[in-house]
Amino acid sequence: MASVHLQGIGKRFGHTSVLRSIDLAIDSGEFMVFVGASGCGKSTLLRLIAGLEQPSEGRILIDGRDVTDLPPSGRGVSMVFQSYALYPHMDVRGNISFGLKLGRADRAVIEERVMRVARMLQLEDLLDRRPAQLSGGQRQRVAIARAIVREPRVFLFDEPLSNLDAALRARTRLEIAQLHRSLGATMVYVTHDQTEAMSLADRMVLLRNGGIEQVGTPDELYHRPATTYVAGFLGTPGMNFLDLASATAPGLLAPATQHADAALAGTARTVGVRPEDIRIDDAGAPATVLHVEELGEVRILHTRMGEGLQVAVRLHDSSRRVRAGEVLRLRADPQRLHFFDAQGRRIAR
Repeated sequence: MASVHLQGIGKRFGHTSVLRSIDLAIDSGEFMVFVGASGCGKSTLLRLIAGLEQPSEGRILIDGRDVTDLPPSGRGVSMVFQSYALYPHMDVRGNISFGLKLGRADRAVIEERVMRVARMLQLEDLLDRRPAQLSGGQRQRVAIARAIVREPRVFLFDEPLSNLDAALRARTRLEIAQLHRSLGATMVYVTHDQTEAMSLADRMVLLRNGGIEQVGTPDELYHRPATTYVAGFLGTPGMNFLDLASATAPGLLAPATQHADAALAGTARTVGVRPEDIRIDDAGAPATVLHVEELGEVRILHTRMGEGLQVAVRLHDSSRRVRAGEVLRLRADPQRLHFFDAQGRRIAR
């Protein structure tokens, strides 16, 4: 296990800045997830930690040691790639042990480590197969095993599940979480999938345009988003936003806005409400149902209100039948509103 500190990290490719002023402390044994939209810089940041890219400015410290100018082999990290990066001419045993052989480890040590990791990831019966004979999930486990067997101080995962189908992603996600608990290792994980991020992370870093938008636990980012960007990025569907000056707002929010103090009312420009915090209420504002997503235990209602505002509602009452074209009355939970200023920053209540 090792801590990772990023100090003033910036990265440019030519005249294009892809990362700027990244300051981040990752604790020893922590599972940290970098998440964000495509092009936000999350994979570049991971590659900087790995030593596959050099920062344009700033320092990278692993356990207090400056590794900024060290090659990947000198950093004590192992990386699991999205593409698996297995050698097709080698069997599973050869792929797992390749790094140890390059390091001239003793043959008995190699065999002991390979078998231990194979048992951990349920690969014992696959050791003599080649990658072409494996499923996607099995290949990913081999790639993870190859990283574990080196006993690195830090594990790096670059969107490792994106090539798997939905069911296999869920199963492999559980395996990675269990692996982290059993190893107690420091893990840094990159994904664009918010479900992966929130289900795996001890803490998350949400990146936007090369900078950090917010760092915190999944619960903090979801329930106390620092900006409208964070609030809209997390959640399926994302948070609904209303302009407090809109004619639609009073019907959906009242009497909630009456309970906001004077300072809040004076600075807030936007109010956000999550789909699960809106209920059907005869005293609420009228909304026309545009579409109903049937998801089994819940329904997502996509509605239109007033001046064309579209509002998503997560309905947990499976007995309540709703059809497109139906007019409902909606009311937001007054205790679960999020207020933001004119710059989209959260205002504490």
